[in-house]
Amino acid sequence: MMRGTHLAGFAVLIALGVAPAIGAAASVSGFVRDSAGVPQIGAEVQLLRPDLTVVTSVYTNSKGQFVVTSLLPGQYALKAMGSSFLPSLRENVRVRRATVVNLTLNTLYEVMQWLPAQPRSGSAQQDDWAWTLRSAANRPLLRWLEDGPLVVVRDGPSATPKLKARLMATGQAGTFGESGERFTATVEDTPEDSRELLARVDFAPGTDAGMESMLGFRQDLGFAGSVESVAAVAIHPEEIDGAGDAGLDEAAIHTAETMHLGEAIEAEAGSTEVLAHLAGQDPATAMAGLPFAAVEWRSGSTSVHYRMATMVPDPTAGTETAAWQPEITERDGDLVIERGLHQEIGLERHTDSSSMSVLVYADSIRDPILEAMTRLAAGDTVAAPVAASALLDATSGMLRAAGPAFAATGMEAGVEHRLHGNSSIRFACANGGALVMPALPAPAGLNQILAAARPRRTQAYSISLSGTLDGTGTHWRASYRWQPDDTVTAIAPYALDAAEPYLSIHLRQPIHLTRDGSGGVEALLDVRNLLAEGYRPYILSDGSLLIFAQSQRALRGGLAFTF
Repeated sequence: MMRGTHLAGFAVLIALGVAPAIGAAASVSGFVRDSAGVPQIGAEVQLLRPDLTVVTSVYTNSKGQFVVTSLLPGQYALKAMGSSFLPSLRENVRVRRATVVNLTLNTLYEVMQWLPAQPRSGSAQQDDWAWTLRSAANRPLLRWLEDGPLVVVRDGPSATPKLKARLMATGQAGTFGESGERFTATVEDTPEDSRELLARVDFAPGTDAGMESMLGFRQDLGFAGSVESVAAVAIHPEEIDGAGDAGLDEAAIHTAETMHLGEAIEAEAGSTEVLAHLAGQDPATAMAGLPFAAVEWRSGSTSVHYRMATMVPDPTAGTETAAWQPEITERDGDLVIERGLHQEIGLERHTDSSSMSVLVYADSIRDPILEAMTRLAAGDTVAAPVAASALLDATSGMLRAAGPAFAATGMEAGVEHRLHGNSSIRFACANGGALVMPALPAPAGLNQILAAARPRRTQAYSISLSGTLDGTGTHWRASYRWQPDDTVTAIAPYALDAAEPYLSIHLRQPIHLTRDGSGGVEALLDVRNLLAEGYRPYILSDGSLLIFAQSQRALRGGLAFTF
Protein backbone atom coordinates (compact mmCIF):
# COMPACT_ATOMS: atom_id res chain seq x y z
CA MET A 1 0.00 0.00 0.00
CA MET A 2 2.82 2.36 0.96
CA ARG A 3 4.64 1.54 -2.27
CA GLY A 4 1.52 2.31 -4.32
CA THR A 5 1.16 5.65 -2.54
CA HIS A 6 4.78 6.56 -3.39
CA LEU A 7 4.26 5.62 -7.05
CA ALA A 8 1.08 7.70 -7.24
CA GLY A 9 2.85 10.70 -5.70
CA PHE A 10 5.75 10.31 -8.12
CA ALA A 11 3.30 10.21 -11.06
CA VAL A 12 1.65 13.43 -9.83
CA LEU A 13 5.04 15.19 -9.63
CA ILE A 14 5.90 14.12 -13.18
CA ALA A 15 2.51 15.33 -14.43
CA LEU A 16 2.99 18.72 -12.74
CA GLY A 17 6.43 19.08 -14.28
CA VAL A 18 5.32 18.10 -17.77
CA ALA A 19 2.08 20.12 -17.85
CA PRO A 20 3.66 23.56 -18.25
CA ALA A 21 5.83 22.30 -21.09
CA ILE A 22 2.83 20.80 -22.86
CA GLY A 23 0.86 24.05 -22.57
CA ALA A 24 3.78 26.33 -23.55
CA ALA A 25 2.79 26.91 -27.18
CA ALA A 26 5.12 28.94 -29.38
CA SER A 27 4.98 30.22 -32.94
CA VAL A 28 7.32 31.50 -35.64
CA SER A 29 6.44 33.77 -38.55
CA GLY A 30 8.19 36.00 -41.05
CA PHE A 31 8.63 36.97 -44.69
CA VAL A 32 10.52 35.32 -47.53
CA ARG A 33 12.05 37.80 -50.00
CA ASP A 34 14.69 37.78 -52.68
CA SER A 35 17.89 39.85 -52.48
CA ALA A 36 16.05 42.89 -53.92
CA GLY A 37 13.40 42.71 -51.19
CA VAL A 38 10.60 41.36 -53.41
CA PRO A 39 8.19 39.05 -51.47
CA GLN A 40 8.18 35.46 -52.76
CA ILE A 41 4.67 34.03 -53.15
CA GLY A 42 4.23 30.28 -52.68
CA ALA A 43 7.74 29.63 -51.34
CA GLU A 44 7.99 26.53 -49.18
CA VAL A 45 9.25 27.00 -45.64
CA GLN A 46 10.31 23.95 -43.63
CA LEU A 47 10.68 23.89 -39.87
CA LEU A 48 13.57 21.60 -38.94
CA ARG A 49 14.82 20.03 -35.75
CA PRO A 50 18.45 20.68 -34.71
CA ASP A 51 19.44 17.46 -36.56
CA LEU A 52 17.77 18.99 -39.69
CA THR A 53 14.89 16.51 -39.83
CA VAL A 54 11.60 18.06 -40.96
CA VAL A 55 8.94 18.98 -38.36
CA THR A 56 6.43 20.61 -40.71
CA SER A 57 6.16 22.56 -43.98
CA VAL A 58 4.12 25.68 -44.85
CA TYR A 59 3.86 27.99 -47.87
CA THR A 60 4.05 31.79 -48.05
CA ASN A 61 0.92 33.80 -48.87
CA SER A 62 0.42 36.65 -51.36
CA LYS A 63 2.53 38.92 -49.13
CA GLY A 64 5.41 36.45 -48.91
CA GLN A 65 4.52 35.73 -45.28
CA PHE A 66 4.54 32.38 -43.50
CA VAL A 67 3.25 31.34 -40.06
CA VAL A 68 3.92 28.15 -38.06
CA THR A 69 1.91 27.80 -34.83
CA SER A 70 1.36 25.34 -31.95
CA LEU A 71 5.06 24.63 -31.38
CA LEU A 72 6.98 23.66 -28.29
CA PRO A 73 9.59 26.33 -27.41
CA GLY A 74 13.14 25.32 -28.28
CA GLN A 75 15.93 25.35 -30.85
CA TYR A 76 14.96 24.84 -34.51
CA ALA A 77 16.15 25.60 -38.03
CA LEU A 78 14.19 27.15 -40.90
CA LYS A 79 14.72 26.42 -44.59
CA ALA A 80 13.05 28.39 -47.40
CA MET A 81 12.83 27.07 -50.97
CA GLY A 82 11.62 28.69 -54.17
CA SER A 83 11.89 28.09 -57.90
CA SER A 84 15.02 29.58 -59.54
CA PHE A 85 16.61 30.16 -56.11
CA LEU A 86 19.00 28.29 -53.89
CA PRO A 87 17.39 27.17 -50.63
CA SER A 88 18.12 29.42 -47.64
CA LEU A 89 18.84 27.91 -44.23
CA ARG A 90 18.68 29.67 -40.84
CA GLU A 91 20.09 27.48 -38.06
CA ASN A 92 19.97 27.85 -34.27
CA VAL A 93 16.63 29.67 -34.22
CA ARG A 94 15.32 30.00 -30.68
CA VAL A 95 11.55 29.71 -31.10
CA ARG A 96 9.41 31.19 -28.35
CA ARG A 97 6.15 33.10 -28.23
CA ALA A 98 5.62 35.11 -31.45
CA THR A 99 9.15 34.60 -32.83
CA VAL A 100 9.83 36.49 -36.07
CA VAL A 101 12.37 35.21 -38.63
CA ASN A 102 12.78 36.68 -42.13
CA LEU A 103 14.52 34.65 -44.86
CA THR A 104 16.25 35.76 -48.07
CA LEU A 105 16.46 33.64 -51.24
CA ASN A 106 19.48 34.11 -53.53
CA THR A 107 20.49 32.85 -56.95
CA LEU A 108 23.75 30.99 -57.47
CA TYR A 109 25.15 34.01 -59.35
CA GLU A 110 24.48 36.29 -56.38
CA VAL A 111 26.13 33.87 -53.98
CA MET A 112 29.22 33.57 -56.18
CA GLN A 113 29.78 37.31 -55.79
CA TRP A 114 30.63 36.66 -52.13
CA LEU A 115 33.47 34.19 -52.85
CA PRO A 116 36.96 35.15 -51.58
CA ALA A 117 39.08 37.26 -53.91
CA GLN A 118 42.21 35.32 -52.92
CA PRO A 119 42.90 31.66 -52.06
CA ARG A 120 42.86 30.48 -48.50
CA SER A 121 46.00 30.55 -46.43
CA GLY A 122 47.93 27.34 -45.96
CA SER A 123 46.97 27.19 -42.29
CA ALA A 124 43.23 27.02 -43.04
CA GLN A 125 41.40 23.76 -42.44
CA GLN A 126 41.61 21.70 -45.59
CA ASP A 127 38.30 19.88 -45.16
CA ASP A 128 36.13 23.04 -45.02
CA TRP A 129 35.70 23.06 -48.80
CA ALA A 130 34.14 19.61 -48.68
CA TRP A 131 30.98 21.07 -47.24
CA THR A 132 31.09 24.87 -47.36
CA LEU A 133 32.21 27.88 -49.35
CA ARG A 134 33.51 30.75 -47.27
CA SER A 135 33.92 34.49 -47.73
CA ALA A 136 37.08 36.52 -47.21
CA ALA A 137 35.89 37.05 -43.62
CA ASN A 138 35.94 33.22 -43.24
CA ARG A 139 32.18 32.98 -42.66
CA PRO A 140 30.11 30.23 -44.33
CA LEU A 141 28.17 31.04 -47.50
CA LEU A 142 27.06 27.72 -49.00
CA ARG A 143 26.66 24.32 -47.42
CA TRP A 144 25.78 20.82 -48.63
CA LEU A 145 23.38 19.11 -46.27
CA GLU A 146 23.44 15.40 -45.65
CA ASP A 147 20.30 14.93 -47.75
CA GLY A 148 21.96 16.54 -50.78
CA PRO A 149 20.63 20.09 -51.36
CA LEU A 150 22.86 23.16 -51.46
CA VAL A 151 21.65 25.90 -49.10
CA VAL A 152 22.66 29.49 -48.31
CA VAL A 153 23.66 29.92 -44.68
CA ARG A 154 24.78 33.56 -44.60
CA ASP A 155 21.49 34.90 -43.17
CA GLY A 156 22.10 34.32 -39.45
CA PRO A 157 21.71 37.19 -36.97
CA SER A 158 25.04 36.51 -35.21
CA ALA A 159 26.93 34.78 -38.04
CA THR A 160 27.00 37.83 -40.29
CA PRO A 161 29.28 40.71 -39.29
CA LYS A 162 27.70 44.03 -40.11
CA LEU A 163 28.66 47.68 -40.03
CA LYS A 164 25.74 50.06 -40.21
CA ALA A 165 25.99 53.83 -40.19
CA ARG A 166 23.07 56.24 -40.20
CA LEU A 167 23.08 59.99 -40.81
CA MET A 168 19.96 62.07 -40.19
CA ALA A 169 19.34 65.78 -40.75
CA THR A 170 16.14 67.27 -39.30
CA GLY A 171 14.46 70.58 -38.76
CA GLN A 172 12.09 70.92 -35.86
CA ALA A 173 10.23 73.32 -33.60
CA GLY A 174 9.12 73.32 -29.98
CA THR A 175 12.10 71.34 -28.64
CA PHE A 176 13.85 72.42 -25.44
CA GLY A 177 17.47 73.47 -25.93
CA GLU A 178 17.68 73.36 -29.74
CA SER A 179 17.80 75.92 -32.53
CA GLY A 180 15.42 74.05 -34.86
CA GLU A 181 18.08 72.19 -36.88
CA ARG A 182 19.78 68.96 -35.91
CA PHE A 183 22.24 66.44 -37.33
CA THR A 184 22.57 62.90 -36.03
CA ALA A 185 25.22 60.30 -36.89
CA THR A 186 24.88 56.72 -35.60
CA VAL A 187 27.21 53.74 -36.02
CA GLU A 188 26.41 50.15 -35.07
CA ASP A 189 29.04 47.46 -35.53
CA THR A 190 28.48 43.79 -34.70
CA PRO A 191 31.63 41.66 -35.09
CA GLU A 192 31.78 37.87 -34.85
CA ASP A 193 31.67 37.80 -31.04
CA SER A 194 28.17 39.39 -31.02
CA ARG A 195 29.38 42.48 -29.19
CA GLU A 196 27.55 45.40 -30.74
CA LEU A 197 29.26 48.79 -30.74
CA LEU A 198 26.87 51.70 -30.24
CA ALA A 199 27.99 55.23 -31.11
CA ARG A 200 25.93 58.35 -31.69
CA VAL A 201 26.59 62.07 -32.02
CA ASP A 202 23.80 64.67 -32.16
CA PHE A 203 24.47 68.37 -32.57
CA ALA A 204 22.50 71.49 -33.34
CA PRO A 205 24.27 73.88 -35.75
CA GLY A 206 24.31 77.56 -34.94
CA THR A 207 24.97 77.00 -31.21
CA ASP A 208 28.20 77.17 -29.28
CA ALA A 209 27.86 73.81 -27.57
CA GLY A 210 24.59 72.12 -28.46
CA MET A 211 25.51 68.42 -28.60
CA GLU A 212 24.54 64.97 -27.40
CA SER A 213 26.78 61.94 -27.70
CA MET A 214 26.61 58.27 -26.76
CA LEU A 215 29.18 55.46 -26.73
CA GLY A 216 28.73 51.92 -25.47
CA PHE A 217 28.17 48.28 -26.36
CA ARG A 218 25.71 45.44 -26.12
CA GLN A 219 26.92 41.87 -25.66
CA ASP A 220 24.70 38.94 -26.59
CA LEU A 221 25.34 36.01 -24.24
CA GLY A 222 23.13 33.57 -26.14
CA PHE A 223 20.80 31.56 -23.92
CA ALA A 224 22.14 33.31 -20.80
CA GLY A 225 20.89 36.75 -21.90
CA SER A 226 22.77 39.96 -22.68
CA VAL A 227 24.61 42.85 -21.06
CA GLU A 228 24.66 46.53 -22.00
CA SER A 229 26.81 49.45 -20.95
CA VAL A 230 26.38 52.92 -22.44
CA ALA A 231 27.74 56.36 -21.54
CA ALA A 232 25.68 59.36 -22.71
CA VAL A 233 26.59 63.04 -22.51
CA ALA A 234 24.38 66.05 -23.33
CA ILE A 235 25.61 69.64 -23.60
CA HIS A 236 22.74 72.08 -24.08
CA PRO A 237 23.08 75.46 -25.80
CA GLU A 238 24.53 78.43 -23.97
CA GLU A 239 21.25 80.31 -24.42
CA ILE A 240 19.65 78.45 -21.48
CA ASP A 241 18.82 81.06 -18.84
CA GLY A 242 19.02 80.06 -15.20
CA ALA A 243 20.58 81.31 -12.02
CA GLY A 244 23.95 81.44 -13.74
CA ASP A 245 22.79 82.41 -17.25
CA ALA A 246 24.96 79.63 -18.68
CA GLY A 247 24.85 76.19 -20.29
CA LEU A 248 23.53 72.96 -18.84
CA ASP A 249 25.69 69.82 -19.09
CA GLU A 250 24.26 66.38 -18.37
CA ALA A 251 26.05 63.01 -18.30
CA ALA A 252 24.60 59.55 -17.74
CA ILE A 253 26.04 56.04 -17.54
CA HIS A 254 23.44 53.39 -18.35
CA THR A 255 24.11 49.73 -17.51
CA ALA A 256 21.75 46.79 -17.89
CA GLU A 257 21.87 43.00 -17.78
CA THR A 258 19.26 40.58 -19.09
CA MET A 259 19.12 37.02 -17.73
CA HIS A 260 17.20 33.96 -18.96
CA LEU A 261 16.22 31.54 -16.21
CA GLY A 262 15.13 28.64 -18.36
CA GLU A 263 12.68 29.02 -21.22
CA ALA A 264 9.91 30.56 -19.14
CA ILE A 265 11.54 33.29 -17.02
CA GLU A 266 13.44 36.40 -18.12
CA ALA A 267 14.83 39.03 -15.75
CA GLU A 268 16.45 42.43 -16.31
CA ALA A 269 18.24 44.74 -13.90
CA GLY A 270 20.34 47.86 -14.25
CA SER A 271 20.85 51.47 -13.29
CA THR A 272 21.34 54.91 -14.78
CA GLU A 273 23.80 57.18 -12.95
CA VAL A 274 23.16 60.85 -13.74
CA LEU A 275 25.30 63.95 -13.19
CA ALA A 276 24.04 67.44 -14.15
CA HIS A 277 25.95 70.72 -13.96
CA LEU A 278 24.80 74.29 -14.58
CA ALA A 279 27.77 76.54 -15.25
CA GLY A 280 28.03 80.28 -14.65
CA GLN A 281 28.63 82.70 -11.82
CA ASP A 282 26.50 80.58 -9.45
CA PRO A 283 27.15 76.98 -10.55
CA ALA A 284 24.84 74.17 -9.45
CA THR A 285 25.27 70.38 -9.53
CA ALA A 286 22.87 67.48 -9.09
CA MET A 287 23.52 63.72 -8.96
CA ALA A 288 21.18 60.73 -8.86
CA GLY A 289 21.26 56.94 -9.14
CA LEU A 290 18.17 55.59 -10.90
CA PRO A 291 17.91 51.76 -10.70
CA PHE A 292 15.39 49.60 -12.55
CA ALA A 293 14.45 45.92 -12.59
CA ALA A 294 11.91 43.61 -14.21
CA VAL A 295 11.06 39.93 -14.26
CA GLU A 296 8.68 38.12 -16.64
CA TRP A 297 7.23 34.61 -16.58
CA ARG A 298 5.85 33.15 -19.81
CA SER A 299 3.69 30.11 -20.44
CA GLY A 300 2.44 29.65 -23.97
CA SER A 301 0.67 32.81 -25.10
CA THR A 302 0.35 34.22 -21.56
CA SER A 303 2.92 36.18 -19.57
CA VAL A 304 3.01 37.78 -16.13
CA HIS A 305 5.53 40.46 -15.25
CA TYR A 306 6.73 42.73 -12.44
CA ARG A 307 8.57 45.98 -13.15
CA MET A 308 10.26 48.57 -10.94
CA ALA A 309 11.56 51.90 -12.28
CA THR A 310 12.80 55.17 -10.80
CA MET A 311 13.30 57.32 -13.92
CA VAL A 312 10.21 58.73 -15.62
CA PRO A 313 10.48 57.93 -19.38
CA ASP A 314 10.26 60.81 -21.85
CA PRO A 315 7.76 59.93 -24.62
CA THR A 316 9.01 62.86 -26.73
CA ALA A 317 12.70 61.88 -26.60
CA GLY A 318 13.85 62.04 -30.20
CA THR A 319 17.08 60.06 -29.68
CA GLU A 320 18.21 57.05 -27.70
CA THR A 321 20.69 59.32 -25.95
CA ALA A 322 17.90 61.58 -24.68
CA ALA A 323 15.82 58.58 -23.59
CA TRP A 324 18.51 57.64 -21.04
CA GLN A 325 18.67 61.11 -19.49
CA PRO A 326 15.98 62.30 -17.07
CA GLU A 327 14.38 65.73 -17.22
CA ILE A 328 16.20 68.45 -15.23
CA THR A 329 15.21 71.93 -14.09
CA GLU A 330 16.00 74.47 -11.38
CA ARG A 331 14.26 75.32 -8.11
CA ASP A 332 15.45 78.01 -5.67
CA GLY A 333 18.81 78.13 -7.41
CA ASP A 334 19.41 74.35 -7.19
CA LEU A 335 19.20 71.80 -9.97
CA VAL A 336 16.54 69.12 -9.45
CA ILE A 337 16.12 65.83 -11.33
CA GLU A 338 12.69 64.35 -12.05
CA ARG A 339 12.55 60.92 -10.41
CA GLY A 340 10.31 58.66 -8.37
CA LEU A 341 9.37 55.05 -7.69
CA HIS A 342 7.12 52.98 -9.93
CA GLN A 343 5.99 49.41 -9.35
CA GLU A 344 3.62 47.40 -11.52
CA ILE A 345 2.27 43.88 -11.92
CA GLY A 346 0.82 43.01 -15.29
CA LEU A 347 -0.72 40.22 -17.35
CA GLU A 348 -0.46 39.89 -21.15
CA ARG A 349 -1.97 37.41 -23.58
CA HIS A 350 -1.09 37.10 -27.27
CA THR A 351 -2.57 35.28 -30.24
CA ASP A 352 -1.53 35.30 -33.88
CA SER A 353 -3.75 38.31 -34.64
CA SER A 354 -4.39 40.10 -31.36
CA SER A 355 -3.11 40.82 -27.88
CA MET A 356 -4.43 42.17 -24.61
CA SER A 357 -2.77 43.49 -21.48
CA VAL A 358 -3.81 44.71 -18.05
CA LEU A 359 -1.71 45.93 -15.14
CA VAL A 360 -1.99 47.67 -11.79
CA TYR A 361 0.62 50.13 -10.57
CA ALA A 362 1.70 52.40 -7.71
CA ASP A 363 3.69 55.60 -8.38
CA SER A 364 5.42 58.30 -6.40
CA ILE A 365 6.99 61.19 -8.33
CA ARG A 366 9.38 63.81 -6.99
CA ASP A 367 9.90 67.12 -8.80
CA PRO A 368 7.63 66.37 -11.80
CA ILE A 369 8.70 68.56 -14.72
CA LEU A 370 6.14 71.01 -16.11
CA GLU A 371 6.83 72.56 -19.50
CA ALA A 372 5.52 75.89 -20.82
CA MET A 373 5.85 77.99 -23.94
CA THR A 374 6.79 81.59 -23.10
CA ARG A 375 6.04 85.06 -24.44
CA LEU A 376 8.24 87.37 -22.36
CA ALA A 377 7.03 90.93 -21.86
CA ALA A 378 10.59 92.25 -21.42
CA GLY A 379 11.91 90.93 -24.73
CA ASP A 380 14.73 88.41 -24.39
CA THR A 381 15.36 89.05 -20.71
CA VAL A 382 13.89 87.01 -17.89
CA ALA A 383 12.93 88.26 -14.44
CA ALA A 384 15.03 87.10 -11.49
CA PRO A 385 12.17 85.20 -9.74
CA VAL A 386 11.54 83.22 -12.92
CA ALA A 387 15.26 82.51 -13.43
CA ALA A 388 15.57 81.10 -9.91
CA SER A 389 12.51 78.83 -10.26
CA ALA A 390 12.92 77.37 -13.75
CA LEU A 391 15.20 76.84 -16.75
CA LEU A 392 14.37 78.90 -19.83
CA ASP A 393 15.73 78.18 -23.30
CA ALA A 394 15.89 81.51 -25.11
CA THR A 395 16.22 79.83 -28.52
CA SER A 396 13.00 77.80 -28.48
CA GLY A 397 11.17 79.87 -25.83
CA MET A 398 10.48 76.77 -23.74
CA LEU A 399 10.45 76.88 -19.94
CA ARG A 400 10.83 73.96 -17.53
CA ALA A 401 9.79 74.12 -13.90
CA ALA A 402 9.30 71.58 -11.11
CA GLY A 403 5.81 70.95 -9.76
CA PRO A 404 4.80 69.49 -6.38
CA ALA A 405 5.50 65.84 -5.58
CA PHE A 406 2.56 63.44 -5.62
CA ALA A 407 1.69 59.74 -5.40
CA ALA A 408 -0.92 57.72 -7.27
CA THR A 409 -2.21 54.21 -7.82
CA GLY A 410 -4.15 53.00 -10.83
CA MET A 411 -4.52 50.54 -13.65
CA GLU A 412 -3.89 50.31 -17.40
CA ALA A 413 -5.54 48.07 -20.00
CA GLY A 414 -5.00 47.72 -23.72
CA VAL A 415 -6.17 45.64 -26.67
CA GLU A 416 -4.35 45.40 -30.02
CA HIS A 417 -5.60 43.70 -33.19
CA ARG A 418 -3.86 43.08 -36.49
CA LEU A 419 -5.87 44.37 -39.44
CA HIS A 420 -5.71 43.40 -43.09
CA GLY A 421 -2.18 43.60 -44.49
CA ASN A 422 0.57 45.10 -42.36
CA SER A 423 -1.55 47.40 -40.19
CA SER A 424 -2.83 47.18 -36.63
CA ILE A 425 -5.10 49.08 -34.26
CA ARG A 426 -4.75 49.52 -30.50
CA PHE A 427 -7.19 50.75 -27.83
CA ALA A 428 -5.99 51.62 -24.33
CA CYS A 429 -7.28 53.23 -21.17
CA ALA A 430 -5.74 54.19 -17.85
CA ASN A 431 -6.74 55.78 -14.57
CA GLY A 432 -4.62 57.25 -11.83
CA GLY A 433 -3.31 60.59 -10.66
CA ALA A 434 -2.07 63.62 -12.61
CA LEU A 435 -1.24 67.23 -11.79
CA VAL A 436 -3.93 69.73 -12.76
CA MET A 437 -3.48 73.50 -12.97
CA PRO A 438 -6.62 75.54 -12.27
CA ALA A 439 -7.25 78.92 -13.90
CA LEU A 440 -6.19 81.98 -11.86
CA PRO A 441 -8.38 85.12 -11.81
CA ALA A 442 -5.47 87.61 -11.91
CA PRO A 443 -1.80 87.80 -12.97
CA ALA A 444 0.51 86.02 -10.53
CA GLY A 445 4.12 85.08 -9.97
CA LEU A 446 5.60 81.84 -11.29
CA ASN A 447 5.92 80.32 -7.81
CA GLN A 448 2.26 81.11 -7.11
CA ILE A 449 1.24 79.45 -10.38
CA LEU A 450 3.29 76.33 -9.61
CA ALA A 451 1.93 76.17 -6.08
CA ALA A 452 -1.62 76.04 -7.48
CA ALA A 453 -0.92 72.69 -9.20
CA ARG A 454 -2.64 69.81 -7.41
CA PRO A 455 -2.86 66.04 -8.02
CA ARG A 456 -6.25 64.65 -9.04
CA ARG A 457 -7.51 61.20 -9.92
CA THR A 458 -8.71 61.03 -13.51
CA GLN A 459 -8.76 58.90 -16.68
CA ALA A 460 -7.10 58.77 -20.11
CA TYR A 461 -8.17 56.98 -23.31
CA SER A 462 -6.20 56.41 -26.52
CA ILE A 463 -6.50 54.88 -29.96
CA SER A 464 -3.62 54.34 -32.35
CA LEU A 465 -3.26 52.90 -35.84
CA SER A 466 -0.02 51.92 -37.54
CA GLY A 467 1.17 49.99 -40.54
CA THR A 468 3.08 49.91 -43.81
CA LEU A 469 1.55 50.74 -47.17
CA ASP A 470 1.98 48.09 -49.86
CA GLY A 471 3.89 49.24 -52.91
CA THR A 472 5.29 52.51 -51.50
CA GLY A 473 6.70 51.03 -48.29
CA THR A 474 5.43 54.02 -46.28
CA HIS A 475 5.57 53.43 -42.52
CA TRP A 476 2.88 55.39 -40.69
CA ARG A 477 1.45 55.79 -37.22
CA ALA A 478 -1.44 57.98 -36.08
CA SER A 479 -2.62 58.22 -32.49
CA TYR A 480 -4.97 60.21 -30.32
CA ARG A 481 -4.80 60.19 -26.52
CA TRP A 482 -7.39 62.15 -24.56
CA GLN A 483 -7.25 63.25 -20.97
CA PRO A 484 -8.79 66.35 -19.29
CA ASP A 485 -7.52 69.69 -20.63
CA ASP A 486 -6.47 70.96 -17.20
CA THR A 487 -3.98 68.09 -16.66
CA VAL A 488 -0.32 69.00 -17.30
CA THR A 489 1.27 65.63 -16.48
CA ALA A 490 0.53 62.21 -17.92
CA ILE A 491 -1.71 59.64 -16.28
CA ALA A 492 0.41 56.52 -15.69
CA PRO A 493 3.62 58.43 -16.61
CA TYR A 494 5.83 55.32 -16.41
CA ALA A 495 3.93 53.52 -19.18
CA LEU A 496 6.32 52.21 -21.87
CA ASP A 497 3.85 51.90 -24.75
CA ALA A 498 1.54 54.87 -24.14
CA ALA A 499 0.40 56.93 -27.11
CA GLU A 500 1.62 60.52 -27.25
CA PRO A 501 -0.82 63.16 -25.92
CA TYR A 502 -3.68 64.25 -28.15
CA LEU A 503 -3.34 63.94 -31.96
CA SER A 504 0.07 62.86 -33.26
CA ILE A 505 1.19 61.58 -36.68
CA HIS A 506 4.44 59.91 -37.69
CA LEU A 507 5.51 59.09 -41.28
CA ARG A 508 8.65 57.43 -42.63
CA GLN A 509 8.92 57.16 -46.41
CA PRO A 510 11.72 55.16 -48.08
CA ILE A 511 13.01 57.08 -51.10
CA HIS A 512 15.81 54.80 -52.26
CA LEU A 513 17.02 51.41 -51.09
CA THR A 514 20.21 49.54 -51.88
CA ARG A 515 19.96 46.24 -53.71
CA ASP A 516 20.06 44.15 -50.53
CA GLY A 517 17.63 46.45 -48.70
CA SER A 518 20.17 47.28 -45.97
CA GLY A 519 20.36 51.03 -46.52
CA GLY A 520 19.14 54.02 -48.44
CA VAL A 521 17.38 57.36 -48.00
CA GLU A 522 14.22 57.99 -45.97
CA ALA A 523 12.06 61.06 -45.48
CA LEU A 524 10.82 61.61 -41.92
CA LEU A 525 7.85 63.58 -40.60
CA ASP A 526 6.74 63.69 -36.97
CA VAL A 527 3.90 65.97 -35.77
CA ARG A 528 2.89 66.05 -32.10
CA ASN A 529 -0.27 67.55 -30.60
CA LEU A 530 -1.37 68.70 -34.02
CA LEU A 531 -4.52 70.45 -32.73
CA ALA A 532 -2.67 72.25 -29.88
CA GLU A 533 -4.93 70.78 -27.18
CA GLY A 534 -4.49 70.82 -23.40
CA TYR A 535 -3.00 74.34 -23.20
CA ARG A 536 -3.19 76.20 -19.84
CA PRO A 537 -2.36 79.94 -20.26
CA TYR A 538 -1.18 82.14 -17.37
CA ILE A 539 -0.08 85.77 -17.20
CA LEU A 540 2.81 86.69 -14.92
CA SER A 541 2.91 89.82 -12.83
CA ASP A 542 5.23 91.51 -15.35
CA GLY A 543 2.84 90.78 -18.25
CA SER A 544 4.71 87.72 -19.61
CA LEU A 545 2.60 84.85 -20.94
CA LEU A 546 3.20 81.19 -20.00
CA ILE A 547 1.29 78.40 -21.76
CA PHE A 548 1.65 75.11 -19.89
CA ALA A 549 0.81 71.84 -21.64
CA GLN A 550 1.55 68.17 -21.20
CA SER A 551 2.76 68.15 -24.81
CA GLN A 552 3.58 71.26 -26.80
CA ARG A 553 2.72 71.23 -30.49
CA ALA A 554 5.89 70.32 -32.37
CA LEU A 555 7.01 69.43 -35.88
CA ARG A 556 10.04 67.38 -36.85
CA GLY A 557 10.98 66.62 -40.44
CA GLY A 558 14.08 65.66 -42.36
CA LEU A 559 16.09 63.05 -44.24
CA ALA A 560 17.90 59.96 -43.00
CA PHE A 561 20.75 58.21 -44.84
CA THR A 562 21.70 54.64 -43.97
CA PHE A 563 24.86 53.10 -45.43
